[in-house]
Amino acid sequence: MRKKITLACVDCGSRNYTTAGSKENQTERLELKKFCNNCNAHTVHRETK
Repeated sequence: MRKKITLACVDCGSRNYTTAGSKENQTERLELKKFCNNCNAHTVHRETK
């Protein structure tokens, strides 16, 4: 079953994106480089709880 994952900007902390992913057997958090509207730049976004 796929779970909803929320991605937050590591610079400003705003939660900008959601994605679906498998959380089975996953030890580290997902990190993607996405555009942040608050920072107005492409920054790393990390999975939040």
